[in-house]
Amino acid sequence: MDTQKTILAFALAVVIFLLFQAWQEQNAPKSATPAAVTHSMTASRIPSTATATSPAVASPLTTPADTGFQPATGPAVPFQTQVFAGRITLNGGDIQHLGLRHYPQAVDNPAPYPILDTAAARLTVQQSGFVSGDGQTLIPQFTAPAHLKADDQPIVLSGKAGPLTVTKTWVFQPASYVAEERITITNSGSAPWGGSYFDQILRNDRTESHLFMSIFTGAVLMHGGSFSEQSFGDIRDHPVLKAGPGWAGMMDHYFLTAILPPVHAQTEVYARPSGTNYVAGVSTPLPTLAPGQSTTITQQLFLGPKRQQTLAAMGRGLEQTVDYGWFAIIAEPMHVVLTWFHGLVGNWGLAIVLLVIVVKFIFFYPSAISYRSMANMRKLQPKLEKLKKEIGDDRQKLGAAMMELYRSEKINPMAGCLPIVLQMPFFIALYWVLVESVSLRQAPFILWIRDLAIPDPYYILPLLMGVSMFFQQRLNPAPVDPMQKRIMSALPVIFAVFFSFFPAGLVLYWLTNNVVSIGQQYLITRHIMAAKD
Repeated sequence: MDTQKTILAFALAVVIFLLFQAWQEQNAPKSATPAAVTHSMTASRIPSTATATSPAVASPLTTPADTGFQPATGPAVPFQTQVFAGRITLNGGDIQHLGLRHYPQAVDNPAPYPILDTAAARLTVQQSGFVSGDGQTLIPQFTAPAHLKADDQPIVLSGKAGPLTVTKTWVFQPASYVAEERITITNSGSAPWGGSYFDQILRNDRTESHLFMSIFTGAVLMHGGSFSEQSFGDIRDHPVLKAGPGWAGMMDHYFLTAILPPVHAQTEVYARPSGTNYVAGVSTPLPTLAPGQSTTITQQLFLGPKRQQTLAAMGRGLEQTVDYGWFAIIAEPMHVVLTWFHGLVGNWGLAIVLLVIVVKFIFFYPSAISYRSMANMRKLQPKLEKLKKEIGDDRQKLGAAMMELYRSEKINPMAGCLPIVLQMPFFIALYWVLVESVSLRQAPFILWIRDLAIPDPYYILPLLMGVSMFFQQRLNPAPVDPMQKRIMSALPVIFAVFFSFFPAGLVLYWLTNNVVSIGQQYLITRHIMAAKD
């Protein structure tokens, strides 16, 4: 195998990788139709009472079936912290809208990103309530607090749910994406009451469209120390119900909503359809309460960005929601180094450039071997052309003669393969770092590059990368085979087109890699070509 065939093999590997990503995206579960989602939004959630006429709903403890839960409607209590701006509905006491103040919706839209929203297109809401022993669902109805809280002070709601008197307290820390809810219930009826408390995230089936990118969107469950992802299609076909300590939530590209009961709480985690939507949640059994008896449960919600360091510090396995794909063992340290460089220079684009220099330093020796091999083969080019003229179109005979010439000149054409093969995992690993890392979401570089996580809007970086590939090819020995020569000449154009769909940060990485490689290869080639035979 010569160097040209190796480069062709590398190009084929990249194309196969892209096609595989596109196939995964194409075969992802399809979203519910807009009409179906709109229909589901029209019905309000009706509370159950001791004499309620609302339909019975199967308990999450026993039957993970279609509940048809709808988002709550009615008055809400606004609140704001350093990181949140949201509203808590009085129908259930749940967070129905929540914007992340430090994460704009888009580069040109500074409004907080709505991680929880009742809008049909972005439906994601928290829902909670009680399930009695006979399977009835009780949704507490609260009254507005007499005095709205000041920022960062608890919100205390009081209300009723059937025979239960309920007090729900929301506690928000100033700069934390963790919200704590404390629920105190008192049996105000005349008979003992037993049941469970459920807390869940309801979400519609929407997927984010990223060409050549397969981004998981769906439910995430932690049960018995085992983490799992449940796509909406899987949930529809096989609802999940698991008893034991754990947590549950919903995940999209950059953000996570998760229900976190106490670590050792004997709960049940579940994921199941809910009408045209889906829910993932936690059910906590409650002790049987005699008339007048009370009990309190406390749990947390994580509602924020998937920053791996923050999630890991919580100690609940939440960091596993950041998926760097096949080469996570490389991607994770790359992200650490990239973050460290960003702390030094304050620009993610410059951090990528510095990362390239580190990777090139790691591969300096194998790259040097490759470039020396290419330079020697280029020096051998006149003899190869002479063989081509003497032998003609007999490919088998020409190949044997070329290998004999390589042996006599002590040149190993396989040496050109090594750096390409070694750097492919780094290329894929950085791809996933750029796709998965919320740190690079809307991260600017210079001038027209305002978001390194999306393609270059003006295709300037892909064009420059194609030009760099062209100049790099000029340093390599030309293929003897005319067909290979034509294919190699077209590769810069093909790669420029393909990379125009890639995140700008990845193209910047590859462009910088090419420029540094050209400098190293030029110096080695000039030295060898100037040497006497």
